[in-house]
Amino acid sequence: MGFNTGIIGLPNVGKSTIFNALCNAGAEMAKFPFCTIEPNRGVVIVPDERLQKIAKLLQKENPIPTRIEFVDIAGLVKGASHGEGLGNQFLSHIRDVQAVVHVVRCFESSDVAHVTGDIDPIRDVEIVNTELMLADLSLLEKAFSKIERKVRAGEKDVLMKADVLRRCINELNSGIPIRDLKFECDEEEMIKEYGLITQKPVLYLANIGEDKEKSQEYTTRLMKYAKDTRSAFLAIQGKIEEEISELPAEEKREFLLAMGIEESGLNRLIKVSYQLLGLITFYTAATKLQAWTIKEGTTASQAAGLIHTDFARGFIRAEVYSYKDLFDAGSEHEVRESGKLRSEGKEYIIEDGDVVKFLFHL
Repeated sequence: MGFNTGIIGLPNVGKSTIFNALCNAGAEMAKFPFCTIEPNRGVVIVPDERLQKIAKLLQKENPIPTRIEFVDIAGLVKGASHGEGLGNQFLSHIRDVQAVVHVVRCFESSDVAHVTGDIDPIRDVEIVNTELMLADLSLLEKAFSKIERKVRAGEKDVLMKADVLRRCINELNSGIPIRDLKFECDEEEMIKEYGLITQKPVLYLANIGEDKEKSQEYTTRLMKYAKDTRSAFLAIQGKIEEEISELPAEEKREFLLAMGIEESGLNRLIKVSYQLLGLITFYTAATKLQAWTIKEGTTASQAAGLIHTDFARGFIRAEVYSYKDLFDAGSEHEVRESGKLRSEGKEYIIEDGDVVKFLFHL
């Protein structure tokens, strides 16, 4: 599994409830902090309304959907960057993921204690974000100290790295996460090697309660915070979503229809997480119909290599058409007849929804 998203937040905000709903994984839950020590992992299907329709038009049975991994990481507390609450261990788990879903408690409950005593989503977010920035700051200061002697000696190969590190350290000291900085391409690659947590894209997920009116004030404040920090936002009712996820498919559809909901909050969360990672889907149908996940900007030869290294090594060309053209034409034969099937070279940038046949020689 190449793409993953970490679920983080304070203890007792509903991370494991949401993870269970996503994966039906039965992650251990309890009403006390640090129940989740080693991260739970679950691979989930990315909802894709196009896949079944493509399968029908191409007369392909049992199409294979694409997937994304979610990682349930233990709750962070104030002082985590200095090791409080096993913080160093938990922070290392966050470094290993590519994007972050930051779950924020926006519900009141006498059954589940809040680690700070009351509900305040912005305060809670800033507790976690401060710890993440302090963790990155500590890492970068250590990295800078290792090259400082070479900098003083004027060694050219480390001067640019030192400048980038100084800039990042200064911004973090000012309370600015690395994701808000603009880098040149070579600087971007240079800083990626450190796995900085605050460089990762973030989605603030409001976990609301059954009393939606009580949750409204909290979610409104969190939504504004997300907008002000140019982050993604979503609100779901974690406990209800967990219950829905346990229903058989037909009952699930009936339940959602009865509630007047077109799509579950979990499906929306999976889709937004997918977008957060900058991912798109393309399809191959030479034998079975299969959906594949790639980063935006992936070339045809790179996409071919994802399927098999021989496809990239012996790449000749790619025959490509859009799923939209297939839907309009009604069959692949009609796509060809209408001239919508294109022959593309190895540098062609795959677009979301492309149906691709790779031609190669061994």
